[in-house]
Amino acid sequence: MEYVYAALLLHKAGKEVNEENVKKVLEAAGVKVDESRVKALIAALENVNIDEVIKEASSMSFAPVQQPKEEEKKEEKKEEKKEEKKEEKVSEEQAAAGLSALFG
Repeated sequence: MEYVYAALLLHKAGKEVNEENVKKVLEAAGVKVDESRVKALIAALENVNIDEVIKEASSMSFAPVQQPKEEEKKEEKKEEKKEEKKEEKVSEEQAAAGLSALFG
């Protein structure tokens, strides 16, 4: 991801997004540079209008995440408690069955 960030930083600063500049930004940030990843990034961005992509991405609307209502939360807690009780009941029955096998 830091490679993409380097390209975006260069673009925002008005500098040319090329291998040499991307390497300089990454090195300045303390990132160990992988030559093949830099070349792949530059090749992938060759015919891309970064401003256009940023504009499209910012105009996308995402559905908001709905928080569960209080009633739903309470209902979930009740269901969890019921499941726990069932598990306890089954465990007690299994223990009893195991003991009867010993004395059977």
